[in-house]
Amino acid sequence: MAADRRSSWLKGVLDLLVLSRLTDGESYGYEIGRALAEAGLGEIKGGTLYPVLNRLEEGGLVEAEFRASERGPGRRYYRLTASGRELLAAESAAWRDFHRSVGTMLGPGGTTAP
Repeated sequence: MAADRRSSWLKGVLDLLVLSRLTDGESYGYEIGRALAEAGLGEIKGGTLYPVLNRLEEGGLVEAEFRASERGPGRRYYRLTASGRELLAAESAAWRDFHRSVGTMLGPGGTTAP
């Protein structure tokens, strides 16, 4: 599969994936990116991931807290807000519906029948 095609697919769902990664508790950018890569989504570079995190924070979907570190640089930890959990639930359901529709169209005959 062409990397640019995969990248454009990922752009449409990256916000949702980042929110999903935070359902089990807070995390920081590098850790989020690593989890997405381990899930088979490829490397998400900081120039892509951090604008997503900033946008989610500005939208009130995540909260961030900077914590200094005894060794190395400090980190911003992100956690879901109540609004983020609500949006995640709604958008996850919409994504599953969309995924089913695409799967149906890609199946034998490309019909919309169940």
